[in-house]
Amino acid sequence: MQIWVDADACPKVVKEILFRVAERAKIQVTLVANQSLSTPPSSFIKSIRVSSGFDVADNFIVQEINKGDLVITADIPLAAEIIEKGAHALNPRGELYSIETIKQKLVMRDLMDELRGSGEVTGGGPPPLNQRDRREFANQLDRFVAKWHS
Repeated sequence: MQIWVDADACPKVVKEILFRVAERAKIQVTLVANQSLSTPPSSFIKSIRVSSGFDVADNFIVQEINKGDLVITADIPLAAEIIEKGAHALNPRGELYSIETIKQKLVMRDLMDELRGSGEVTGGGPPPLNQRDRREFANQLDRFVAKWHS
């Protein structure tokens, strides 16, 4: 098993949690982004820079993952592709997507895109991560790694 990170929009605190887990559990964590990222020196942590462009990092991750891998992403369409390939997707707020939940998330995402496009809904994205989100992410990640190790 390997952990992949859709790193362009991944919060720094989530990356720090992942770095600690990589060292503790001796699991490969690979950050994929279209910009240079700094990572701590470790044989378990690496970063891959892909070219700029729409969904380039996402497409790279989908091509490289294997069944059973874990991908950290808040990108709903990417999470859906990952699940289709037999891998797992966890968002930075600690929600582990499933076949059932990802379908609902896709429908809601498409509806919100449509409403924003028509001007009926305005506003930004989700609120910043809070302490509860960080804790939930760390707990869900620990549960996932514990299952993998058993």
